[in-house]
Amino acid sequence: MVPLKDENPVQITPYVTYGLIAVNIVVFIYELLLTPPELNRFFQLFAIVPIELNASFHGTAIYQPIPEPLTLITSQFLHAGFIHVGFNMLFLWIFGNNIEERLGRVKYLLFYLSCGVLAGLTQSFFAASSPIPSLGASGAIAGVMGAYIIKFPQAKIVTLVPLGFFFPIFRISALWFLGFWFIQQAFNGISMLEASAHVGMQGGGVAYWAHAGGFVFGAILGPLFGLFNDKEATVL
Repeated sequence: MVPLKDENPVQITPYVTYGLIAVNIVVFIYELLLTPPELNRFFQLFAIVPIELNASFHGTAIYQPIPEPLTLITSQFLHAGFIHVGFNMLFLWIFGNNIEERLGRVKYLLFYLSCGVLAGLTQSFFAASSPIPSLGASGAIAGVMGAYIIKFPQAKIVTLVPLGFFFPIFRISALWFLGFWFIQQAFNGISMLEASAHVGMQGGGVAYWAHAGGFVFGAILGPLFGLFNDKEATVL
């Protein structure tokens, strides 16, 4: 997939989107400098551990340096490998700028983080007893994609479709591209309800429910944050 061709070109510099990408990359570089034991400890501290998060909601003391609910924010800036961070930042770059333009920078940042929090809660609900850290910007970015599909359903996305040794280029609408992506996440989430998702630097599962939840909440929160306001958002 390559950057889409949009009939509503960005009129402002998307500083928040660029800033989010920069912070995610800097944190990932820091992860690469850690030894495996240090990295595991880092993930245990700052990623969402569903069993610990749910226990904290029920009043159980979790003896960690930071409150467990705060991991709903910090986990959004952690990634489990080059492919993980690479694709997340690509999708954020493609879809984030137009949503930032519509919402304005402050509302966009609040919207992004809110989608990430709600995505993390969705994943923790469906994997309530999991001791495996859940991390990544995918849930927040899925929220951006959910807002995008309802605001720009006819925008064209240029994508490569692998057919054997050939990679033909297709131009498809955001509605079809993102709609198929959402259905895929929901289907995979349902099929893995009884499977443990393992996340690590070398491999693991995918938090499909965080993706699906973030997408749905993005479509819901987008209009509430002013996505369809007739006037251009105030840029702060």
